[in-house]
Amino acid sequence: MRHVRPSLALKFAMALMLMPLPSMAASKGQAYAADRAEIENLAARYLFALDGRDADTYASTFTKDGILVYAAGELQGREAIRDMVNSLRARAEEAQKKDTSQLRPARGRHNITNLIVEVDGDKAIAKSYWTSVNNNNPERRAQISAYGHYEDQLIRVDGKWLFSRREIFNEQLDHRAAPGAPSGSW
Repeated sequence: MRHVRPSLALKFAMALMLMPLPSMAASKGQAYAADRAEIENLAARYLFALDGRDADTYASTFTKDGILVYAAGELQGREAIRDMVNSLRARAEEAQKKDTSQLRPARGRHNITNLIVEVDGDKAIAKSYWTSVNNNNPERRAQISAYGHYEDQLIRVDGKWLFSRREIFNEQLDHRAAPGAPSGSW
């Protein structure tokens, strides 16, 4: 009786069949991780632009018809959002001109924490806490000036995540405080 040895190609094919294949859950998880990373970067660009009073970059984080709900009301569209940041810049420049303290200019920084993101295709919703820290005092020491949370609706447009609606809740202001403790579910 003749002994038949399997060919190298047959051994390779059998080894491939025994290897675990990536599951749908793994590829879904990778897609979620990529979407989440892009949304986190969007939120960071938004705050860097706000703190730097970069109106064009700030407005570009929204869809063309995006909505921003904040302490002074509701804005719709990039132009209105851009105008708001330009007015913040103008007020800050005017305040700096009037400052005779001879201290270095006061600065403010916003921070995001506890980001929750749910993605459904090309749409997402997100919640996160925010704090505003500034040094607008004679010692230029850091102090928390405000805090609250964001509730966001996002849309992927031409492969980029953008805010279609961002609502800012501010616990320092009665009219913008959250209507209850924010929860992790929608």
